[in-house]
Amino acid sequence: MSAEIVQLVEQAGPYLATAVGAYGAAVFSRAESAAVDATANLGQRILQTVWRRCNEQCRAELETAIQDAAEAPEDADAAAAVRQQIKRALREDAELLAELARILPAVGETVTVTASGERSIAARTITTAVTGDHTTIRP
Repeated sequence: MSAEIVQLVEQAGPYLATAVGAYGAAVFSRAESAAVDATANLGQRILQTVWRRCNEQCRAELETAIQDAAEAPEDADAAAAVRQQIKRALREDAELLAELARILPAVGETVTVTASGERSIAARTITTAVTGDHTTIRP
């Protein structure tokens, strides 16, 4: 196994654990939530990215590992099984490794975001933000 895969999965570990803890087995079907912290949302994005690129067998194994980890949040072996499934998917899909590397913050990277004032928002990445009254968003 490449050192790059091991490093990426180690870096993703806390995000994955938080996402599984927050969402459980529904991690693949739920939308990101403003009520859940950024760590869980990033973990969910990682898991959903892997899920979309997996074949049926990979999906079934990942789903089982996540269900086990959600049912036993203190079980280090269950959390390791989720990481092992991610590693397996990364070994089988080189493009997935690059995609996840883009999602994860760089090692040692510190991001400071500040917002102040009425209706201010702050984020590292913003897809859509609406702060005005009576606003309609159309696709």
